Amino acid sequence: MRVLLEENLDWHLGRDLPEQQVESVPLLGWAGIQNGELLEKAIAAGFEVLVTMDGNMVHQQNIARYAIAVIALRAKSNRLDDTRPLMESIRVLLPRVKAGTVTFIPKS
Repeated sequence: MRVLLEENLDWHLGRDLPEQQVESVPLLGWAGIQNGELLEKAIAAGFEVLVTMDGNMVHQQNIARYAIAVIALRAKSNRLDDTRPLMESIRVLLPRVKAGTVTFIPKS
């Protein structure tokens, strides 16, 4: 599965999903692209999941109209020490995510 880490997340998180093909927005040269355009580019590039800490994205975009699943992390900060503990939950969730849906981790 192709997973895209948004620019607000450390690319090192991809190492915690070794069975997935994980890339990051900055390493693709897509830094600064707005949410709607980013979703479109990700879909066109074959990504199936976008992982973000941008909780506003899900309110600003109608995710249901996009052919990509979004996982929104709820952590104290976007520092690796705060986000890495959530990666096991993502690993378990990935086989079940569906395009056009948003899943928050941890769930509230």
